[in-house]
Amino acid sequence: MKKFKKKLPKKIKHLQHKIPFKKGKLEDDNPLRITNETVAEHREKVLGRARKYIYPLQHSKHKIVLISSSLFVVAVVGFFTYCTLALYKFKSSSDFLYGVTQVIPFPVAKAGSRFVSYENYLFELRHYMHYYETQQKLNFDDNLGKQQLEDYKKRALEKVINDAYVKQLADKNNVSVSNQELDTQIALMRSQNRLGANEKGFEDVLRDNFGWTVNDFRRELKTQMLAQEVVAALDTPTNERAQTAYAEIQAGADFAAIVQKYSDQESTKASGGDYGFLIDRSSRDVPAQVTEALFKLEAGQVSQIINTGFSLEIVKNLEIQGEKRRAAHVSFNFRDISTYVNELRDTSRPRSYISL
Repeated sequence: MKKFKKKLPKKIKHLQHKIPFKKGKLEDDNPLRITNETVAEHREKVLGRARKYIYPLQHSKHKIVLISSSLFVVAVVGFFTYCTLALYKFKSSSDFLYGVTQVIPFPVAKAGSRFVSYENYLFELRHYMHYYETQQKLNFDDNLGKQQLEDYKKRALEKVINDAYVKQLADKNNVSVSNQELDTQIALMRSQNRLGANEKGFEDVLRDNFGWTVNDFRRELKTQMLAQEVVAALDTPTNERAQTAYAEIQAGADFAAIVQKYSDQESTKASGGDYGFLIDRSSRDVPAQVTEALFKLEAGQVSQIINTGFSLEIVKNLEIQGEKRRAAHVSFNFRDISTYVNELRDTSRPRSYISL
């Protein structure tokens, strides 16, 4: 054996010094014998070897979560800072910010106890801008356009604040407008061809003139109807005058005499309330509610009290001429909604969050 070792190549002898031996065996050639007594020790040994790979990974995940969270917070803060400056300092009305206000309820003012959404203000302002830019070709970059825009910004803000007061009055007096009532009003207007010849034509008019969808139109109409319902509920004197006049007509009083005694429309008093023109189903000079009631009457008949939203009317069918009617009416004008809004504003002043 000694003779064989002497004949080993020098290269192998060199490698021999680098191989670890333990009592004549390689370190890995002496496996641990696993028994019931040594299983816990063996498990701890295996887990110990693995921890050096697991802990760095856990540390990396924690770092990634921390960095991601920090970036998210910075992005949110930056986003809200940009929106706040753009809305309240620069008063931007861009498409992007309008979309933001539709999701996030930034307030533009406070009316009493009710906050006014910035989106309501932009909704009102943007349809005005769209109409004058597309239909009137007004340039908001020149001096005239800038002045007109600034004036309308004030009007738009005032309107949405007043709308908020109207909603408070409606809540206080249990007044509301249901979707069914809204649908009925739209159906009535459609039946009299007041909303275009067809659905597509109506949608085109809304888009081209105001930048509205049908839902935008429904929203605006519902706001108007709510104000009208509030006035109808609160204007007791006008309701009482109409009821008194109607009772006298039912008792046999002359219709023309009732017109002279009660009607608020001075232009038709001298003619006994005669409209002065023939009315057909699509006449735009007569409220839709009046037209609907008129075409249900026989010649000489008188309607019940009709609420047009702006007034109470009692109409008489004077004559039928084919598809047209000649008619007379007694008109009772409602008070303006501002009468009741201003009373509420005096007790709880509004506060605006933008300066115009």
